[in-house]
Amino acid sequence: MKIALITGITGQDGAYLAKLLLEKGYKVFGLVPRRSSNTYWRLAFLRIEHDVEFVEGDITDLSSLIRVIEKTKPDEVYNLAAQSFVGTSWEQPILTANVTGVGVLNILEAIRLINPSIKFYQASTSEMFGLIQERMQSEKTMFYPRSPYGVAKLFGHWMTVNYRESFQLFSCSGILFNHESPIRGLEFVTRKITDAVSRIALGKQKELRLGNLDAKRDWGFAGDYVEAMWLMLQQDKPDDYIIATGQTTTVRDFCQLAFDYVGLNYQDYVCSDPKFYRPAEVDVLLGNPTKAKEILGWEAKTSLQELVSMMVDADLERIRKE
Repeated sequence: MKIALITGITGQDGAYLAKLLLEKGYKVFGLVPRRSSNTYWRLAFLRIEHDVEFVEGDITDLSSLIRVIEKTKPDEVYNLAAQSFVGTSWEQPILTANVTGVGVLNILEAIRLINPSIKFYQASTSEMFGLIQERMQSEKTMFYPRSPYGVAKLFGHWMTVNYRESFQLFSCSGILFNHESPIRGLEFVTRKITDAVSRIALGKQKELRLGNLDAKRDWGFAGDYVEAMWLMLQQDKPDDYIIATGQTTTVRDFCQLAFDYVGLNYQDYVCSDPKFYRPAEVDVLLGNPTKAKEILGWEAKTSLQELVSMMVDADLERIRKE
């Protein structure tokens, strides 16, 4: 039986990845920092909260990582932990740098010290491209991050490459474009939209205020994307891959899809509010997943319409129970 250690297991991607690995017969350990509140609701939503073994530790504490790796003896480590909300990274840049950037280095160093044969996956991000240098971003596109989050992720990304080249670690980065689901955090624009659509449809909210409605993103389903993470660690050689749909959609169009699904006109409810604009805006992100398709045999399965419908349905069900 293979053993996997997942950091960030209580987040969206961690929950979907844990479900996938459990289905493949893995023993799954989840690294969780000490918290006074229950953060396992996503695992409960996927009905796997009792199938994962939790171990306490923190990616900002190298000594705790060493102990966890010695205890769990993983074959594969998936680092999905981060301060992952872009907007917060301007308010808490040092925390973001320590968790999202240096945290990656701590894990790599722990693996190097304890067992360099462990395979490592790093969750990189399309936000590293920021001010895009090409219309469609590939593994060869130059990076230009536009937020403390993007900069911190870029540090982690290059450290993953560096440990691969310096110490021959099997370390991979998945450069994931935006991926959403019913268990996305409410602070993210897609979930903010589907939650608001559901509340408006049920008569519990009257309007939806958003930032830049013309920002374009390449949106896919998180449940599809975690399969690509696993596939990267099953290859003969470690490498980095763009994971995306290859299609881009505006925030405005996402709103229209969500409101149309419940029979409403988004223009009657949505307005743009300057207070939600970022200090440095990323206008367009569009990924080229050709390499992932050719080498991993991976491509996105869920359409944007299917994703929107899935998210709205889940929010409608949840809000009706409130």
